[in-house]
Amino acid sequence: AVKYRVDRDDDFMISGKRHDFRVRYKVGFDGEGRLLALDIEYAARAGHVADLSTSIVDRALFHTTNVYYVPAVRARGYACKTNTQSNTAFRGFGGPQGLLAAEHVIDRVARHLGLDPLDVRKRNFFGPAPRDLTHYGQTVEDFVADRLVDELAADVDYAARRRAIDAFNAANPVLKKGMALCATAFGISFTATWFNQAGALVHVYTDGSIALNHGGTEMGQGLHVKIAQIVAHEFGVALERVRIQATDTGKVPNTSATAASAGSDLNGQAARRAAAEIKQRLAQFVAGLWGVSEETVVFAAGEVRAGTHTLKFEDAVAKAYMARVPLSATGFYATPKIHWDRARMWGRPFYYYAYGAAYCEATIDTLTGEYRIDRAEILHDAGRSLNPAIDLGQVEGGFVQGMGWVTSEEIWFDGDGRLRTHAPSTYKIPVARDLPPVFRARLWRHGENREDNIHRSKAVGEPPLTLAVAPFLALQDAVAAAVPGPAPVLTAPATPERVLMTIEKARAQ
Repeated sequence: AVKYRVDRDDDFMISGKRHDFRVRYKVGFDGEGRLLALDIEYAARAGHVADLSTSIVDRALFHTTNVYYVPAVRARGYACKTNTQSNTAFRGFGGPQGLLAAEHVIDRVARHLGLDPLDVRKRNFFGPAPRDLTHYGQTVEDFVADRLVDELAADVDYAARRRAIDAFNAANPVLKKGMALCATAFGISFTATWFNQAGALVHVYTDGSIALNHGGTEMGQGLHVKIAQIVAHEFGVALERVRIQATDTGKVPNTSATAASAGSDLNGQAARRAAAEIKQRLAQFVAGLWGVSEETVVFAAGEVRAGTHTLKFEDAVAKAYMARVPLSATGFYATPKIHWDRARMWGRPFYYYAYGAAYCEATIDTLTGEYRIDRAEILHDAGRSLNPAIDLGQVEGGFVQGMGWVTSEEIWFDGDGRLRTHAPSTYKIPVARDLPPVFRARLWRHGENREDNIHRSKAVGEPPLTLAVAPFLALQDAVAAAVPGPAPVLTAPATPERVLMTIEKARAQ
């Protein structure tokens, strides 16, 4: 056995990165900005081996139109072999790249027509049939992005802010402000359909404690807490009674990756089913003990009740053990409804969509390219959140991580193919001072999953990262305000150098 340790710089150079994409497109639209046709081509830097590159390109293709209906779409994607390290999967798995391209297209159409980008976005939203069909064959049955956008636009007083920013730009020749409000949709499920399964193992002991194994991996995202909450809720006991055991294929075999934002969805359902089986056995036993109907048995507040009869949960379990009632069960869950034919690129790859909306403002210095994201306001749909505190943290963290991706985290190779951004001194992730001075995020109070997901919740791991298209579009809006005539094309990541070069190139032209 060999253990190989490298220093930070070498680790940067060896490790795979998020795939950078080159995008080309042609778009047809009418005079009000409604998209009629889109022909788009993605080229992704895969690196020297394939890794997950083809699946990542697939995910970008799925999100080609984001929250918009386009009647005619041709989307092609290529995983390009290059003589660089093999790029790999990151939060969003190609979805952010596809979404950013979609929002860029909408933005360009709006500027070409001299229309407000938000108005053009609204005109292109999915709607009732026939405007509910994606370019890969899935019918969008749960669309709420329009409601999120309307609510957020009202909260921030979008029209008034537009007027204020236009007035600021007219009075300031050096500093320019920009703004953007957009929505995103992220499909939830593994597109490799067989990964959409999970198992769990639950034991209830005679002291009323509960041991839980499931197939998910805790990586700081709060998965264990959520699954324990689900089991505690099923038995009507305090969370402290549930002990999470380490993830182990000796207990739960053939586990799927904790990925695709589906960790809580899959493992939560499996754990709930295992707990429900034991709960049913206990209910049958208690009903027989008291000679009452099984339907009258209630598990709540650490007790088992039926009419005037009450037992502590641990006492009910101890009596069931003495009566030889089995107190262990496995649970299994497979996501329903989904199917995908990759050869035809057609089907229903996603069980549901997670939606969000973000509003951002930015100020740039046209002499230096320096900028500041001044404001970020987020409204995210987490369905009926399993744990609002955890989910809100995921929304805030995902947005900031995405903001770094589209602004400061530049990957730069020199002419000899050597990576030059290989240390914290040259590769800039967001830090506390990069956060917008006004930064508000909240979960949508009307959220509910129309599909029978665990407690009607929605996934919240990857979807919030996609909302980072908003600060990028705000910077694009500020750059457009700095240059008369056709708006220049700002590319990501929008570093200060790139902002300045975009302005200078546009002015020269």
